Amino acid sequence: MSLQELFDDLLPQIEAELRATVSAPHHSLSAYYGMMHYHLGWADESLAPSQTNSGKRLRPILCLLSCQALEGDTQQALPAAGALELIHNFSLVHDDIQDGSPTRRGRRAVWDIWGMAHGINVGDGLFVVARLALHRLGERGVSLSRQLAATLALDQACLALCEGQYFDMTFEERLDVDLDQYLWMILQKTAALLAASAQLGAIIATDDANQIERYRSFGENLGLAFQIQDDILGAWGEEAATGKSAATDIRDKKKTLPVVYGLNQSGDRLAAQKLSDLYSKQGPLSETATRAALALLEQVGARQYAEDMAEKYYRLALQSLEQSGVENSAQNGLRALAASLLRRQA
Repeated sequence: MSLQELFDDLLPQIEAELRATVSAPHHSLSAYYGMMHYHLGWADESLAPSQTNSGKRLRPILCLLSCQALEGDTQQALPAAGALELIHNFSLVHDDIQDGSPTRRGRRAVWDIWGMAHGINVGDGLFVVARLALHRLGERGVSLSRQLAATLALDQACLALCEGQYFDMTFEERLDVDLDQYLWMILQKTAALLAASAQLGAIIATDDANQIERYRSFGENLGLAFQIQDDILGAWGEEAATGKSAATDIRDKKKTLPVVYGLNQSGDRLAAQKLSDLYSKQGPLSETATRAALALLEQVGARQYAEDMAEKYYRLALQSLEQSGVENSAQNGLRALAASLLRRQA
């Protein structure tokens, strides 16, 4: 099966699982759950049913394909897949508040419509609903030991995500972030949940600890490569591909990998100092300053460094898959998914 065929098969199952999980237990709570539905792309601002951009559903797809690759039952893994997607969305609702971002996926963010207090409460609700979703594993015949292992893995990933978000927020006001600190931050904030996605799928399918670790490692390295690729696109991507103006991350002075590399460039201290001076200014960079920052990053080789790092983690991800010794359509789907995320040829 092609990657698109796999998506066509799995996405309707994921959506059905999510809708069954995020449903109002009483009509008096319809507005509260309606705000969750709005964020998930199922309702408009008046909370009337609507279908809009709901995201890639990358994490649940990764979970189900990993389960399928190890000859597990994807029907058993659906509650875990739903839980992963809800954890991801809880973090997005809170991220928008913490970043002061008024939009998400081309629409107004939950907090921008209903206020910060409701936004926090919606995020909290999604977190708890995600945790409750894991209890549906027992209803699908998953053993208690595997349920406990899945719950532990998801909780560890949630804590890592929050730790990564803490460092991401503290980095906003710092110019002394080094490369090791940055890589650790994205390992926690982005890669940990992708690692858990593949790990949970493997846990549902097998008790083989070595295989579970290989799939966890695949997800982790894929997450690192994916975030670094996003950093590259945030500086040099085309608007048609990224959905946002070119060099937005540079204009907003985000501490992405190319920028952290440039600020720590010992081989060209003058360029590093000029970049530091630009990033020390108040507010977003002007168009002229943004172009100057991009030129400095090119000058010190920051783009090539980031591209090399993305390629490194992509190869490590594929290596973990190869070490599993598995060969089937789902395994090929995982390879194709990794290639598509990083705009590579499978």
